[in-house]
Amino acid sequence: MKLFVPGRVCLFGEHSDWAGGYRRIDSRIEKGYTLITGTNQGIYANVEPHPDKLILQATTYGGQRVGPYEVPMDLAALRAEAERGEFFSYACGVAYQIATHYHVRGLDIDNYATDLPIKKGLSSSAAICVLVARAFNRIYDLKMTIRGEMEYAYQGEIVTPSRCGRMDQGCAYGDRPIMMTYDGDRLDVEELPLHGELYLVLVDLCAGKDTMEILASLNRCFPSAADATQKNVQEYLGPINKRIVHEAREAVVRNDARRIGELMVEAQKRFDDHLQPACPSQLTAPVLHKLLAFEPIQPHVWGGKGVGSQGDGTAQFVCRSLDDQDRVVEIIEAQLEMPCLKLVLRAAQKVRKAIIPAAGFSTALYPASKATKRELLPVIDRHGVAKPAILTIIEEAVASGIEEIGLIIQPDDEQFFEELLTRPTRIEQLNRLPREKQDYESRLMDLGRRVTLIRQDVQDGFGHAVCCAREFVGNEPFLLMLGDHVYASDIGAPCAQQLLDAYDAHGTSIVSLRRTAEDDLHHYGAVGGSWREEGLLEISEIVEKPEAAYARDHLRIPGIAEQEYLTLFGHYVIKPAVFDILQEQIEHNLRERGEFQLTPALDRLRQTDGFLGWVVQGRRFDIGDPESYLATLNAWRKL
Repeated sequence: MKLFVPGRVCLFGEHSDWAGGYRRIDSRIEKGYTLITGTNQGIYANVEPHPDKLILQATTYGGQRVGPYEVPMDLAALRAEAERGEFFSYACGVAYQIATHYHVRGLDIDNYATDLPIKKGLSSSAAICVLVARAFNRIYDLKMTIRGEMEYAYQGEIVTPSRCGRMDQGCAYGDRPIMMTYDGDRLDVEELPLHGELYLVLVDLCAGKDTMEILASLNRCFPSAADATQKNVQEYLGPINKRIVHEAREAVVRNDARRIGELMVEAQKRFDDHLQPACPSQLTAPVLHKLLAFEPIQPHVWGGKGVGSQGDGTAQFVCRSLDDQDRVVEIIEAQLEMPCLKLVLRAAQKVRKAIIPAAGFSTALYPASKATKRELLPVIDRHGVAKPAILTIIEEAVASGIEEIGLIIQPDDEQFFEELLTRPTRIEQLNRLPREKQDYESRLMDLGRRVTLIRQDVQDGFGHAVCCAREFVGNEPFLLMLGDHVYASDIGAPCAQQLLDAYDAHGTSIVSLRRTAEDDLHHYGAVGGSWREEGLLEISEIVEKPEAAYARDHLRIPGIAEQEYLTLFGHYVIKPAVFDILQEQIEHNLRERGEFQLTPALDRLRQTDGFLGWVVQGRRFDIGDPESYLATLNAWRKL
């Protein structure tokens, strides 16, 4: 399994993570708030299980190979190695924590590339810890959430001599900005949606700082302030930091680079005024301040500040454009001989395409399914308009912002769908229609121009059908909608749009969910997991049509009634990596119940890339069997 974990840069709020931890002692201390994001650089590794050892072969920043380091998967041996405090200690500390709480064997980790500078405020040690926690989680399918990986990474690092704060492991969230809130031992994480691009430059100041001295000096100001200097430290890390971070959060969401730069300038000035006196030997930082005021770069940046614990370690700038980012790097590297890293924060790739499988035979509807496709069976809305079910699904996709739709069909059924979507009604028939239905004919032809018919020559399962759309989808995330269900939203936004909005906010493959009674569980795929926020589940397991006994033991969700579970609603937004998994299943003939299923592929994708679930506000209506179809007709007319 290949893994990548980036570094992280603290945009705002340095030191407030540990400061907020003092609320365990005194609740009058303000919560800590940080705004961080992952870097483009990080740690790359191939990982595989090992029967009884933790093995790490590493590539340093600069390309030197070191190791392999080996230690038995024995608690005493792992802890002893962690406490030594050398490079291998981070991996051993995390392995020690994992082995304490889980029955696991070992790991063989080949860190084949590292392009993340170390000891520059970019959390290289935290990235190693997250990498090891994620490797154990995914190799042994421990069903941890990202928060779980973060927690084990943190607990593993503090077994070593390192005294990191809880902010560092935020690199587990990848390259998306997050706001973290620290309230004693409690940590809350909010992912921030991006609606454009932000261009940053990180600069290695090629100087030196003593992070331990900085931390020791500032920690002496807590929990009680003994003099004006210590009160100033608490004021900056408390109410001042809270205001700046929350304003920066709003600026990030608005994609307001100018305001972010202005806030960086203000944050640095207030940091200097309030914290420099507490540790002048380190926080006066002459190299940092010379760079922040360097005149040649000013026309190209909105502002900048120090990174991490501050001092003469690393600086960051918000650039005015992509060209300005290039110019800043060119100027600093040429005139100051300081190496730079470019960091571009991008919005999640927009979902433009949807696929709808419609190639099944539907034995439950025989002999009607011999005469017409179930997807072409009519549903009648409250206005008395009869539409083929597939048209209702296509209209929902388009209303949700989808631009292109791939309809997966049997070759023999092509004429049915062409007749509906691409062949105009004959003029003599069109003239007999009421005006509103003549107008709808134009809309119908417009919808048809968005549709591509994709042949599934052999009907070999849901996963096989989805795999047939690989060429149509390309290297993009896509919306998957079932062809034998129609959906009604309980709010203004269509059900599909609700899921697309959730994907835009989080950038991870996601499936819509609904509550289902235990008696009906055997009809649907179901999930286990834990809540990341209201309505948003971080999925730890996806199971196709589970038995009730298994669901009771493995799929219980906090806050869901005892006799209910969360099941798949029928809409998915999936990253294109799923096609590699499906292709592997087909090539190796990995079938379930005689067919290539989608659910196992989604669970594999969950293990390697994560998967979320969104509890949709809406209802689904099945047209796949006579009783369900009749119930749908009765319900749909009343909507």
